[in-house]
Amino acid sequence: MYRAGELRQKEVINVNNAARLGFVSDVEVSLEGGAIEAIIVPGKTRVFNFGTKGDIVIPWSKIRKIGEDVILVSLESYENENK
Repeated sequence: MYRAGELRQKEVINVNNAARLGFVSDVEVSLEGGAIEAIIVPGKTRVFNFGTKGDIVIPWSKIRKIGEDVILVSLESYENENK
């Protein structure tokens, strides 16, 4: 079992291309079951820090492994996020 505060201290990495997506900023929780449904990583900052790209919402089912310092996810649609 993980607490939301523990997840926020972990970096999220896409195992499909080793892209570092960032750190967890928030979680989505089911009101009915109380289970975490998704983790949210903030979007990248644009030029001169004006605005950001949309947040990355990662469904719990896409999480492959939660380690001591990182969360490994498998995302096809964010392959070029850090390029």
